[in-house]
Amino acid sequence: MLFYVLAQAAVAAAPAAGPQQGAITYPASFFAPYSPANAMEMVDRIPGFTFDSGSNARGYEGSAGNVLIDGARPATKTDDLEQILRRLPAGAVERIDIVRGGAPGIDMQGKTVIANVVKKAGGGARLLVAASQNHTKDGRTLLASRVEASGSLGQARWELGSFFGKGQDDGFGDGPGQRIDRNGAVTPVRVRGEGDSLQGYVTGAFETPLAGGKLKLNGRYYKDKYKGEETDIVGVTAPLTEVGIDVFRREDSEIGANYTRALGARTTLELVALRTDRERPILSVFFDADRSVFDLSRESSETIGRAVAKHRFSDRLSFEVGAETAINELNSETRLTVNGAAIPLPAGSVQVEEDRSEVFLKSAWRPAAGWTVDASVRLERSKLESDGDVVLEKTLSYVKPRVAVAWDVLPSTQVRVRLEREVGQLNFDDFVANASLNSDAGVSAGNPDLDPGQAWVAEAAVEQRFWDKGSLTLTFRHYELKDAVDRGPVTASDGSIFDRPANIGDGTKDELALEYNVPLDRVGLKGATLRGDVTRRWTDVTDPTTRTSREISELHPVDWNLNFTQDLAAGKLSWGVNAFGGWRETSYRYNLIQTTKLRTFVQPFVEWRPQPDLNIRFELENATARGLHRTVYAYAAPRNAPGAPAIDDRLYESGRSLYFRVRKTFG
Repeated sequence: MLFYVLAQAAVAAAPAAGPQQGAITYPASFFAPYSPANAMEMVDRIPGFTFDSGSNARGYEGSAGNVLIDGARPATKTDDLEQILRRLPAGAVERIDIVRGGAPGIDMQGKTVIANVVKKAGGGARLLVAASQNHTKDGRTLLASRVEASGSLGQARWELGSFFGKGQDDGFGDGPGQRIDRNGAVTPVRVRGEGDSLQGYVTGAFETPLAGGKLKLNGRYYKDKYKGEETDIVGVTAPLTEVGIDVFRREDSEIGANYTRALGARTTLELVALRTDRERPILSVFFDADRSVFDLSRESSETIGRAVAKHRFSDRLSFEVGAETAINELNSETRLTVNGAAIPLPAGSVQVEEDRSEVFLKSAWRPAAGWTVDASVRLERSKLESDGDVVLEKTLSYVKPRVAVAWDVLPSTQVRVRLEREVGQLNFDDFVANASLNSDAGVSAGNPDLDPGQAWVAEAAVEQRFWDKGSLTLTFRHYELKDAVDRGPVTASDGSIFDRPANIGDGTKDELALEYNVPLDRVGLKGATLRGDVTRRWTDVTDPTTRTSREISELHPVDWNLNFTQDLAAGKLSWGVNAFGGWRETSYRYNLIQTTKLRTFVQPFVEWRPQPDLNIRFELENATARGLHRTVYAYAAPRNAPGAPAIDDRLYESGRSLYFRVRKTFG
């Protein structure tokens, strides 16, 4: 009844269908009252749309986000989609089309809702300079700077961008704790922790007409160093000191190319080539009565080639056929020592090569007004070879069908259903031994002999648009899981038992999600909007240690976010509050259970635009001084053996910080 009433109120106010049949178009004038600076700020204002930046899965097809630019994905994986949209000035955007359910000529990238940012033709030179400061509770001043430029050279267009700055790990901080041994004796712990990172990147893109088509080139170099330090004072009368240091480094380089060319009035050819190289060294050191050192050297690369032919038979029917190949390589060496003595690790030295190929056929069909059918079938085949501590060779193949149907019940009401077989990506991080000696999780062995998790997914969603800019979307998903990837035990050559990633069998997962965008003008708050989402999850798998039912490790049962924004004085001033909801996740290892709770992060802000090209923003980060609460239940033997666990319970309080940013645009 609620959806019907809102529908009747919205029929006359809903935005008109745009140039793309089956899409809702939001022209640049729709966003003008908000004075957005870039395409990302425009995307954030679209009713009923929740941004998805994509995943880091290997391959190109399965890692897509839910935003296209001129109908195509950027030929990049390491360059975050959000940052790409932030580099696109709002003045260069003609409109944004929202495709719900599917539309002929649009590749939905496996999503049910897609935004297509359509750029204006031409465009002059532009320069953006931004500087920010984040002053933390413990006195650190974290500075950052960003410079971006774009322009045209005849028919060609170019972009350059750079960022350099420091960031805070708000999951670290000072706080209280306690340890309870297996006999119930309690020992207080004082925690002193600090974590921060230093990162920077440079990126560039070039687009030009070529041989009757359009060529886009892009490159990116990224470097990051993270250091987390923790000192624990254990006890009162004769305190013991424990020190843990984790250093994570990351270095990425990427070059990509995308070529599109029309082959007649209704056919288009798209070619993509991409090369990515990554380095991920890790050093983890822990001192108490002993000295433990974990050292990981890890290098990986990915080379992708992709070809897609798209044909539009009519305004109601389109097909595309394509193929993709990817070669992934991993070389890793790990070393664990305790007081100088080497401890053997399962899968401590691993070299892996994966040759992966996929062919696919997709179709979008509008059989009648208000109906859209988006269907695809993909055949994936991969050959995996591993050398070093684990020698194996195996071939995997999967058929992945998908069908999604959208029905416009009313002009502002849509029902969507989807049935799909999803096959997860094997994570190269799971192949390699890993450790954080600064936590009770300790060392985790690698496992190259994993199969990807699979699931049959059934989804139903109802979306209601109202009051011109308002929307409500309720979605339910059910997953039938096979070969779920979780945690399980493994025995090393010396008889030691370690935790590692493992396939633990079948299971189920259910999700109920609500997304809302409510304009508040009609309740007396002119220019105000309340946006947010909440997702509740129920999961069930069989624990490989206890053989009892439990939830999936490290999956949040509840996630939620809320944003209130009010635009004042014709867009020159905005204020509001962001609330990033608290969550809980639990990890189940063969000899311990670790539960982490992060409380709600509240961020009041005010943004002033004294001129169209000048933006000044203040934020009070973590206004409620939330903390991270971690509890570890450690067992002397596997969890199914008799005996009480030892408990380590601690609270990290990072405190509030004050963020200030100035952004100036030229051109």
